Amino acid sequence: MISCTEFIPLYSELFKFLEKKGGKAEVIRYWEYISDKYVEPRLGEELKKDGLKGCWNYWNKSLNEEACDFTMTLDEENNYFEIDMKGCPSRGMLNEMSYTQPYHDYCGHCDVLYSRVAKKYGIEITGDYRECDKAKCKTFARRADY
Repeated sequence: MISCTEFIPLYSELFKFLEKKGGKAEVIRYWEYISDKYVEPRLGEELKKDGLKGCWNYWNKSLNEEACDFTMTLDEENNYFEIDMKGCPSRGMLNEMSYTQPYHDYCGHCDVLYSRVAKKYGIEITGDYRECDKAKCKTFARRADY
């Protein structure tokens, strides 16, 4: 098993390699593969079972496992779910490395991985990634039929 201290920079470097070989489309194709094979069975199950609350269930588990600094808000009555990522440990680690630079769209993988699955279950996910260089972002979700 590879540790996160090895995986995170490797993941970022893989994105660079894929883009060099096949352009940004190749990176997105890889992210879609991960979304279909890894995220779909996990996030998809939560969304199928609990709808918007499934977002809370999924990210409460995964973000705590990753030791993220975040807050989540769920307001089912007003069709609103938000993650306020105050400190992403993955991007934070990459930002602190002196021997490599993060892939220029490293945080873009989150948008592809999760919005692709959520859409299948009638949930729209959008993100505010303007502060990714500071390891911060916001993710918003709502039921599309609301």
